Amino acid sequence: MKFTKTLMATTALTVASTAAIADGHMANEMTIVSWGGAYSASQQAAYHDPYMEMTGVTIINDESSSEAVAKLRAMNEAGNITWDLVDVEAADAIRLCDEGLAMEIDADEILAPGDDGSSASDDFGDMLVSDCFIPQIVFSTTFGYRTDMVPEGVEPPTGACDVFDLETYPGKRALNRNPIANMEWALLCDGVAYEDVYDMLETDEGQAQAFAKLDVIKDETIWWTAGAETPQLLADGEIFMGSTYNGRLFSVIAEQGQPVGMAWEWQMFDLDGWVIPTGLSEERLARVLDYVRFATDTQRLADQAKYISYGPARASSAPLVSTHATLGIDMAPHMPTDPNNAENTFVNNYEWWADYRDDLDAKFQSWLAQ
Repeated sequence: MKFTKTLMATTALTVASTAAIADGHMANEMTIVSWGGAYSASQQAAYHDPYMEMTGVTIINDESSSEAVAKLRAMNEAGNITWDLVDVEAADAIRLCDEGLAMEIDADEILAPGDDGSSASDDFGDMLVSDCFIPQIVFSTTFGYRTDMVPEGVEPPTGACDVFDLETYPGKRALNRNPIANMEWALLCDGVAYEDVYDMLETDEGQAQAFAKLDVIKDETIWWTAGAETPQLLADGEIFMGSTYNGRLFSVIAEQGQPVGMAWEWQMFDLDGWVIPTGLSEERLARVLDYVRFATDTQRLADQAKYISYGPARASSAPLVSTHATLGIDMAPHMPTDPNNAENTFVNNYEWWADYRDDLDAKFQSWLAQ
């Protein structure tokens, strides 16, 4: 696996933080970019707070992950990288890596081994979908609905295809303002076989079919750009049903006690993790590498699952996950990977979206504007 020149120059600084701090080789401040809401709160509790307490470093939170690709492109073009570490979905990590905007890493050199003795590459396994991607969690995009708005005598919705049924389930919807998941659900719920969805989406005809299906609910849909929006819309009773990340729905149901139910069928599995922007100074890069080694070890990834219902990306972390840190409830039934929730799932094709995202983004935004 290749290294960037900057990484090669600073590898010696990645293992022992104490001496490096004493010699002034590490920056004393980091800007970490993530998604906000319950997810950022889980990172704060599991990673940021312990690291700041241990090192005295200041971590500045930025909630711009939904714009990460565009903003890193602009920063790179301007020659001014103001972010130190960025949380992105796997498909965006692949795009950023392909464009040279994210740094390549050797997992076994940079990341801690598993607490069970496994190497980092074995512990993360198939989660290492890109040379630039440092996995954190397995999550899903799925649907929540207002239990008190289900029509009398009607069975509650069970999954993604119910969002297109305005007759049985009237009311406003909420969907992400980008094509990922929406295009797949549109074809799947219009009769396209699971295994044919991405082949169809490569064609003009398949894209037209997906947009036609989305036309059915377009006028009844609120389009969100931040994962916290759908839980708030559900809590306020402004929508009947909406998509968001499963951990956000866990928060609104278990922590806030809102009358919201989960509709798991055809949830879309995805991975989320860190990328390190290229172009950091030696001092900033050394700090980031020290933080990443800490924040992605076995215990820290298990700790995050105490605050939000996302599965840790390390195999060695899974046995350490038990109950919610404050509620004391068993977290396993709330995970997207629990067998009771995962009977019919859709796995995001990261490499496909890395190739087609820019084109479909443009077409999706054009469709929204019509």
